[in-house]
Amino acid sequence: MRLQYGSPYQADAPALEYVGIGRRLLAIIIDGLILLIVNRIIGIVFHSGGAITVAGDAATRLAHMGPGAALQIIIPFVYYIIMEAMQGATVGKMALGIRVVKLDGSPISWRESIVRNLLRILDHIPYFIPYLLGASLIWSSPTKQRLGDRIANTVVVRRR
Repeated sequence: MRLQYGSPYQADAPALEYVGIGRRLLAIIIDGLILLIVNRIIGIVFHSGGAITVAGDAATRLAHMGPGAALQIIIPFVYYIIMEAMQGATVGKMALGIRVVKLDGSPISWRESIVRNLLRILDHIPYFIPYLLGASLIWSSPTKQRLGDRIANTVVVRRR
């Protein structure tokens, strides 16, 4: 029988303390400020303001996107995926004493990090109210999971 972290069979292991919207939002703000600085530097280096000015459908805009704009889209995903896969937390999460773990409390792998962070795009639905879907799912979940967490079988918890 495999023992789950925090199960009644492990009397000395503390239960996971799931993290809700407040701390997660503050972590996103901290990470957003870091990414904003990085994006400004990329904009300066590549002489782009970060705006895509070509009209048309998404494929047309992507085809006319310069390397600076492409990096500004890719870097946030890379940042979240690498930091969470290697450290279990981004800088924002570390600053607030929270981390991402598997449902059993063990560290996440590259697979979980990639899944939960690529699905971060869906948290922005609807576009005019960012993170409405993600926040709604966290509020309605007893384990405070957004869609990416549910599919990746991860949770955000307080560090011990």
